[in-house]
Amino acid sequence: MKESQIQIAFFQWISHYPRLRKSCWATPNGGTRNAREAVNLKRQGVTPGVPDIMLAIPSHPYHGLFIEFKSENGKLTDSQSKFIDRLTKDGYKCSICRCWTEARKAIQDYFPIPLLEV
Repeated sequence: MKESQIQIAFFQWISHYPRLRKSCWATPNGGTRNAREAVNLKRQGVTPGVPDIMLAIPSHPYHGLFIEFKSENGKLTDSQSKFIDRLTKDGYKCSICRCWTEARKAIQDYFPIPLLEV
């Protein structure tokens, strides 16, 4: 399964949890772009290595949860590894997930899902 397909399946799942969906978004760092668009996005603050998903709900002792999706054989880039290391040192939980169910488990381990239904 491609990373984009995994991410789509993940967002289909979280759509059942309104609080979770309202506090979770994707960072469009991937994909192929022409040089002009890449320069424009860089000026707008797009940063290499930022994980795919941010969940902006703190859960002690973390400030939030970042998820990086990778296909079965996908590997982190150097910029992704460095960014994830920095986030972890700054108090964020980071998970690398190879399918949407791993992302679901990462969220369930981060905090109990019933809390999201409130």
